[in-house]
Amino acid sequence: MLEIHLSVIIPAYNEEKRIAKTLREIHKYLKTQNYNWDILVVSDGSKDNTAGVVRGLSSEIENLRLIDNKENHGKGYVVRQGLLEAKGRYKVFTDADNSTSIDQVEKMWPEFEKGFDIVIGSRDIKGAVLAVPQSRIRRITGDIFNLMVQITSGLFGIWDTQCGFKGFTKKAVENVLPKCVIDRFAFDPEILVIAKKMGYKIKEIPVTWVNDPDSRVGLKNMVKMGIDLLKIRWNLITGKYR
Repeated sequence: MLEIHLSVIIPAYNEEKRIAKTLREIHKYLKTQNYNWDILVVSDGSKDNTAGVVRGLSSEIENLRLIDNKENHGKGYVVRQGLLEAKGRYKVFTDADNSTSIDQVEKMWPEFEKGFDIVIGSRDIKGAVLAVPQSRIRRITGDIFNLMVQITSGLFGIWDTQCGFKGFTKKAVENVLPKCVIDRFAFDPEILVIAKKMGYKIKEIPVTWVNDPDSRVGLKNMVKMGIDLLKIRWNLITGKYR
């Protein structure tokens, strides 16, 4: 069996209206590449027809798989589930709204070749492009959350932990992800905190990002993210991540 070079994981919750477009765009890019690849959609207990739409595309899009969870667990849970299930030598998870196009994975390859274990997209470093800017309130809440991340988790120098475009080596996934316990809002910082603690090399790369006006991340969720950050801090203090 030929080795899969790249696995693309897409966490999805009630995405029946846009998952088909996203999958077609990812497939259009991947089928032109000279390496083996697959796409894994993980439905997080969707109440709509997300799973049915993905199944319906299986004859059109080769190497497409679906994990259809019947219960909602949280984005962190299904991202971990997808990353651990995927077989690729490199694994990238990207959001179902396609805010960061899959072709930007090309910026990751040079960093993996340099020895970085985790390469994360960033909207806040030099070279990043916000094709459709966020609202002022989203920018402010995002800056506040990033400051909280820096203070509580020690991820100094990483300016955007929340961008939904992150790449991992297979080894990093297998060793870091099983230690994670945050299922919902602050799962990204937790992954990076544990990876840093274990000595894995993390690299931020600038990406082009298109804001989704229908984004579900509101003030209420920002509060929950803050609570999760405090849990991560407590887990660090108590040695839970050893």
